[in-house]
Amino acid sequence: MITTPSGDTSRLLATVDFVKQQDTAALLPLLFPGLDGPELRTLVEHCRFSHAALLVFPSDEAELRAMLGDCGLDAALPPRPSVVVRERLAVRHRRPAAELDVGILRPAVAGVDGAHRTVEVFALTVPPGSGLDEIAAHERKQAHETHVAFDVASPNPLVLRGLCATFARYGATPDGGGYNPHENGTVFYFGAPAEAKVGCRRVELYVPGDHRDVLAAHLAEHRARQPAETLLRLLTGAWTTQALAVFAQLRVPDAMDGERGVGVEELAREVGAEPRNLATLLRYVAMLGAVTEGRDGFRLTETGALLRDGAPGSMRALALMYGGPFYESFGGLGHTVRTGQVAFEHLFGENHFDHFARDPELAELFDRSMAAGAAMFDPVPTHPVLTAAAGAPAGATVVDVAGGNGELLGRILAAHPGLNGVLLERAHAVEAARLRLEQAGLGARCAFVTGDFADVPTGGDVYVLSRVLHDWDDERCREILRHCARAMPEHADLLVVERVLPSDGSVSLATAWDLHMMCNVGGRERRAGHYGRLFADAGLTLVGRSPLPLDGHVLHVRKAGAAFTG
Repeated sequence: MITTPSGDTSRLLATVDFVKQQDTAALLPLLFPGLDGPELRTLVEHCRFSHAALLVFPSDEAELRAMLGDCGLDAALPPRPSVVVRERLAVRHRRPAAELDVGILRPAVAGVDGAHRTVEVFALTVPPGSGLDEIAAHERKQAHETHVAFDVASPNPLVLRGLCATFARYGATPDGGGYNPHENGTVFYFGAPAEAKVGCRRVELYVPGDHRDVLAAHLAEHRARQPAETLLRLLTGAWTTQALAVFAQLRVPDAMDGERGVGVEELAREVGAEPRNLATLLRYVAMLGAVTEGRDGFRLTETGALLRDGAPGSMRALALMYGGPFYESFGGLGHTVRTGQVAFEHLFGENHFDHFARDPELAELFDRSMAAGAAMFDPVPTHPVLTAAAGAPAGATVVDVAGGNGELLGRILAAHPGLNGVLLERAHAVEAARLRLEQAGLGARCAFVTGDFADVPTGGDVYVLSRVLHDWDDERCREILRHCARAMPEHADLLVVERVLPSDGSVSLATAWDLHMMCNVGGRERRAGHYGRLFADAGLTLVGRSPLPLDGHVLHVRKAGAAFTG
């Protein structure tokens, strides 16, 4: 197939001939010997042979144009950037991705069966004297980027997972992939089975749209087969935190555009940075998916836009907090593990609540960082307890205990005009919450109480403890819950919003936050059964549990012995 005579033009001609001669039903059994019957029919139904690909090495655009012409191919020039192949070459040859000008072209080819296919031509420009000749020689010999590809006809997660599982059963191994924002497509690469009867190294599934959720599991399996690379990537996690924090701190996202590219020099002038160093930072955050790099400069992605100040769902404050005080305290994680003492207190000489309360700017940043995880709250206002309270003829009151800046209570009141609210918090947080709810037009329906957990207001219908208990050890949690239980009437409900540790050891954000809470506040995440015991010690009963985004949960709690009709 693609490994015939030397010379890029000869290799390209061989690829064109292969694409013309093959079809989906005939090619799949050649790639996956033993594949037949129902599984073959299923694969033929859900994917189709679309192209074969190879990497060529023209010295410039004119040479690439001539090569295509010699092979009877017509393609619009210049090529579009190829993010995935560029990154693979950068890793394989330990070269900065910015030095590798890799483009992609897809000239059309008609198959003998009448099907419309393409030859995917990756072009790494190798100008004379560029020092890239060794890369070109190695890639021609090894043909790492030589592959055959199938388009997925029905791009939904179930179909994608099924196709990946079938490939694996017949000997294919995950071999990377990525999302290309320039064409809004997701690529899944597989190593071809050793028994394949087609001379290609890899198989590709191409799926229109953004499917990075399914891709994440595919890439994780790929990395698991390369333990040294996996460990190295894990060890550089601190670099990622700081890169994103500095990206936000310099307000680079605010100076960028999601629709057009912006040059480094222009960005550097706007944010007050050294252009060369800013370019290095941008290339790194491009690898993280916060920006993309094209011929017209750098462009902000949807992920990067979350680091804009004031953007809907902005997580800028969270980046500054995790890259600031909490980053510093994590340097003392070993002290916490050895001694049981809280690293934050060891570093700053006081607990983080007192430390932030004494610094108004830091306190405001912390409150905004807490609100940055507000996606967890999205389904909370529709919880049956709140819906039922909102429908009560006499109205109902929601008491948000330690409600921060009022983010969650504001959502609840906005969703249910029949509800009133009470927010209990420290003095500075009460003022922030008052301002937030008044600006939202909800201030008239909410009372504000300055105080501590001992001051939980009585007489509410629904009480809310959102991300509070994980700040404290078990004894303090029991004390907080007892204050709530004493304030609650017999009919009242308590909704506890927390991340719950999985009981089966599955991957969860709760496990990461368990480490964070231990290091920074002396608290912890807990399993549902652990929470159940804490509730029981305070005279309460766990009666229900429902999932939330970001691995959160709502725990529905009532007084022990109280009637429950849910």
